[in-house]
Amino acid sequence: MDRRLFLSQGTRVALTAALLPAVACQTTPGKPLTDVPAAKETARAGAADSFELHELTVADLQDRMAKGTETARSLSEKYLARIKALNEAGPMLRAVIETNPDALAIADGLDQERKAGKLRGPLHGIPVLIKDNIDSGDQLMTTAGASALIGHKARQDAFIVQKLRAAGAVLLGKTNLSEWANFRSSHAVSGWSSRGRQSRNPYVLDRSTSGSSSGSGAAVAANLCAVAIGTETDGSVVSPASCNGLVGLKPTVGLLSRSGIIPISSTQDTAGPMARTVRDAAILLGALAGPDPADPAKLPIPKGALTDYTTFLKADALRGQRLGVEKAHLNGPPAVAALLKQAVAALKARGATIVEVELNKLVNPLGEAEFDVLLYEFKDGVNKYLADAGASVKNLAEVIAYNKAHAAEAMPFFQQETLIRAEATDGLGNPEYRAAVQKTVAGARQAIDGLLRTHRLAAIVGVTTGPAWCIDWVNGDYSTGVDFSSPAAMAGYPHLTVPMGQVLGLPVGLSFVGSAYQERLLLALGYAYEQATRKREAPKFLPTV
Repeated sequence: MDRRLFLSQGTRVALTAALLPAVACQTTPGKPLTDVPAAKETARAGAADSFELHELTVADLQDRMAKGTETARSLSEKYLARIKALNEAGPMLRAVIETNPDALAIADGLDQERKAGKLRGPLHGIPVLIKDNIDSGDQLMTTAGASALIGHKARQDAFIVQKLRAAGAVLLGKTNLSEWANFRSSHAVSGWSSRGRQSRNPYVLDRSTSGSSSGSGAAVAANLCAVAIGTETDGSVVSPASCNGLVGLKPTVGLLSRSGIIPISSTQDTAGPMARTVRDAAILLGALAGPDPADPAKLPIPKGALTDYTTFLKADALRGQRLGVEKAHLNGPPAVAALLKQAVAALKARGATIVEVELNKLVNPLGEAEFDVLLYEFKDGVNKYLADAGASVKNLAEVIAYNKAHAAEAMPFFQQETLIRAEATDGLGNPEYRAAVQKTVAGARQAIDGLLRTHRLAAIVGVTTGPAWCIDWVNGDYSTGVDFSSPAAMAGYPHLTVPMGQVLGLPVGLSFVGSAYQERLLLALGYAYEQATRKREAPKFLPTV
């Protein structure tokens, strides 16, 4: 779970994954999801998914286009039909907030290029979904899931969308998200937005998709697209990837441009790839990475960081590596700790040496300072974005006023106290803000780099987050006992999650955390683990645990 959601919810953090996965949930007030006929039908069909593109990788799709058995258009048509069948019908995943009316025309153009012998790269003709806080200068809206921004269309593509189009991808549409990227309320419900409503986890429909890249996670997991782009401040790529059985990568802050993305934090924000395999995540990362003069990232990109990341994917990459394992997770909720111990055994079997470390113990005291940083930077960033966006609301104060005036639509389940707290901040010149930035960034970097250096480690591993929790519109999100997103988030360092197994049908991811611009190494380690264990399982759309 995104750590910022429960900084002030200590009593709920005590709940553990040992008990929670066995609890049936209620996602419709007064009506269990198991009473919904469509959910029953989809659950029965889930075990034998007949979708023609089921679990196909980017390489698989390219092979079909090369042989002429598929085209960019036919792939796009099939994914769009899949979205229609599962998004607002059947299990009603609500993973996709809007499909692109230009998608088939884009695909046709790319097919013509292929016929003419022009191939842009591994993403040529591949259907991709992007999160609805990323600008696209087309007919699609960019709203961060907020009803206050309905109707807003960006004047131009975000920098990473420009790169995505240049790579030959078909922009299939935009994904739902936790409204304002989960920065609206301490009682927020992950995967819910006033525009897109509640997204559902395709593994178990009454469980959370996590957030804030909820729709991206559910869409890739349910094969509504080949790959997707999410964004993260603290946990918003890796947590939904973990809860949806995916590979997710939060890159080093600065590797991917943030220009044209509705922000939370200039210190911590980054976009990142979400995919069903490490190789597909590496392909998407390579297409998106690159310097943007309009993004003053605090970590400059070093020479050699921009590369074809797939060249580092070797099945024997774990041999001779020293890895730290988060000690607290080995003693965490029993069902999750058991998965981690199995993962550690697999890492050892592939030649890695394991050392127990306590990274969370070093970083957890920084949590309150981190939240202060996000409050200050959210107001500053959102005001700058809205001032130039041409939206109907021009700043955060107007967003708050809109929500208050349209409370029944915008705030039916939780309020906007986090927005109000952010609005009360007085600018990035405040000494308290500057001290908080220094404390969180320096503290987290010292913690990670210190452990890596002291123990001669390639990376640190742990449980990404616990199994998905119940969708709870009364109380909001709660922790299932484990979380590993904050160290890398505060430091601005890379964090990769790879499927580690399941607890009662609920996926759990294994995290690999490293130092700045170590994406190549993390992807190599994650790939070797993935190839050794093959823990990714397609969802079965179960109505409940």
